[in-house]
Amino acid sequence: MSIEALARPEIVAMQPYSSARTEAPARGILLNANEAPRSLLAEAGLNRYPDPQPQALVERLAALYGTRPDQVLVTRGSDEGIDLLTRVFCRAGRDAVLICPPTFGMYRIAAQSQGAAIVSLPRAPANGFRLDGPALLAALRADSRIKLVFLTSPNNPSGDGIERELLLELLRQARDRAVVVMDEAYAEFCGLPSSAALIGEHENLAVLRTLSKAWAAAGLRCGVVLAQPGLIALLRRVIAPYPLPSPVIALALRMLQDDMLERQRQLLAEVARNKAALLEALADRAFLSEIIPGEANFVLARVGGGVNSGTDCAADPAVALLAFCAERGVILRGFPAEPLLRGYIRITVGTRDEIAALSVLLDAWEQRT
Repeated sequence: MSIEALARPEIVAMQPYSSARTEAPARGILLNANEAPRSLLAEAGLNRYPDPQPQALVERLAALYGTRPDQVLVTRGSDEGIDLLTRVFCRAGRDAVLICPPTFGMYRIAAQSQGAAIVSLPRAPANGFRLDGPALLAALRADSRIKLVFLTSPNNPSGDGIERELLLELLRQARDRAVVVMDEAYAEFCGLPSSAALIGEHENLAVLRTLSKAWAAAGLRCGVVLAQPGLIALLRRVIAPYPLPSPVIALALRMLQDDMLERQRQLLAEVARNKAALLEALADRAFLSEIIPGEANFVLARVGGGVNSGTDCAADPAVALLAFCAERGVILRGFPAEPLLRGYIRITVGTRDEIAALSVLLDAWEQRT
């Protein structure tokens, strides 16, 4: 079965928008796009629309992730990739996505925005929120509405990765039924191999990557969908004409120069050292009943007893600690909208000075409780 058979029929049948930059190269006298004749700023070229899929950036990203250029679609962060996949494959009121909470919340938002049903397979707190592989496969088999399976490796916020054997079996069982989406936003922090190596063999695999995390470029909003050309072509039917602004393209190309690779490796090593320091700062805290290190640039911790009185604290024991730290200028992440994470906080690995400042606050909190 072709990947088009899984897509919404109206997407396959539609005539996609064709921009001026797509129809003609950006050279010569350009009078075809209703652009201003010159830029008001010193930066050259801002009066012109950017390349919809800048070839130099596409080639750099393909080399970085070990794919071919025709297997790459650049997007406004991974969020846009998630949205595009949901719009292409899910019909409102008929199709569904499979998610495994607690996980990245935009999978649910994309499904709800599209009117798709959500099949939820909750992760068990007793198992450190690790994914239950057999239950995942059973959930896919049990519901024929499922068109997308969203998985994050390492998962946010539990930090666990997905083993290759499970992914291969999932792809096999999902063939001709659903697209498996592997979100590898935190992959550089994890020792598992990237799923991108499987793209050539699996038409129903899409891999999401980003420059936001390990490349320290969250402000760029530059993401990537990696998939076979047929799936990429479907996504290009519904993507906005110019997803990346010209300054973003220029900065992303600078980020991916050969000399930056060593700086990126140094950053990853620094994050690993600082994570060890963070775990040491969290260890043996009486008010933390569980610490889940994970394999990403954050730690998940459960706030146990010893919390002061108050209605909010009674509902979620992490609330008071989060407020205590925030009032003193250190912002941690709570999960008020996720019942499975009641009492949990997520702490991003910062600099050594930031970790030391957090440790001082935790000492003060411990003395209060």
